[in-house]
Amino acid sequence: MTFTTTRRALTRSLAAMALIGTALTTLPGAALAEVSLRLAVPDPATSSVGRAATRFSELVAEKTGGEVTIEVFPDGVLFGGDQNAAINQLGSGALDGLILASSVYASFEPRMNAISLPYLFEDYDQLQAYLGGEPGDELKASLDRLGIHGLGFFLRTFRNVTTRETAITTAEDFRGLNLRTPNNTLFVALFEALGANPTPMAFSEVYSALQLRAIDGQENPVEVPLNNRFSEVQGHLNMTQHVADSFLLALSGSAWQRIPEDARAAVQEAADEMIAEHDAEEIAAEQDIIAQLREQGMQVNEFAEGELARMQEIARGIYPRFEEQIGTEFMQKSLEFVQQ
Repeated sequence: MTFTTTRRALTRSLAAMALIGTALTTLPGAALAEVSLRLAVPDPATSSVGRAATRFSELVAEKTGGEVTIEVFPDGVLFGGDQNAAINQLGSGALDGLILASSVYASFEPRMNAISLPYLFEDYDQLQAYLGGEPGDELKASLDRLGIHGLGFFLRTFRNVTTRETAITTAEDFRGLNLRTPNNTLFVALFEALGANPTPMAFSEVYSALQLRAIDGQENPVEVPLNNRFSEVQGHLNMTQHVADSFLLALSGSAWQRIPEDARAAVQEAADEMIAEHDAEEIAAEQDIIAQLREQGMQVNEFAEGELARMQEIARGIYPRFEEQIGTEFMQKSLEFVQQ
């Protein structure tokens, strides 16, 4: 009798506990397991890429109802400013998320160099179509083997050369200039073909090298000299527009798997929306940035008549050297895409 009573009591207790558990999970606002990710950004929070990261964070929180949150860490603090190390850390899962230039990824996935083939794109519309279309999808998929899940490319404005004293208005003006480049063989080959002395260097060292006159100049989208006060050590902004570049927003494969399956579409939607907003703002802001650099004392130089065609001829002469690296099939696909 005692056994029967005890068994009945236990059964009633278990049933009550089950009801309580069900009630708790169905209460309004009951907390779901929240996934919190850290997103590393190489530039200041106030920069274009910093603002893009913040906007992505806002959209993710909004579209997932707070189930997924993104905390942004600017200025390369999560990877010590070493951008190659950042990609390794992303692939290993030591970093949850990263925004970094596609030209840096080329050291790990050579097909990324297709984006930076000099003078490949006529305008930003063509670049956007490439990044958001089949070629961009193929490039994102190529990172799967590294343990990286690409969410999307967003454009940077075309790269231009800044110099301390030399106004570049002809292809010949590059001769003998010591120019900092990224640690990327395509950039080195381009400036060697122009007769300059390319000097691969970590970006964190560039301002000091310019200040100490160890190099004559550098090349980047116009926002970079503005954000990094290069007008203090450079006198000329030369509108060479020689190479396209982009930022890639990516998560580690392990971070992507931590996001609940039913929230992944919302995270991707947040990335797509941020990219559309960013690209429109980036293109619109370019002329304003150039005006600000001019106000800060930089002389803005354009190519003399006929010199752009000369630059394009020299630059495209290096394409065959990178066909094997990029891959003949993807190289041809990229060239055909821009010729449509």
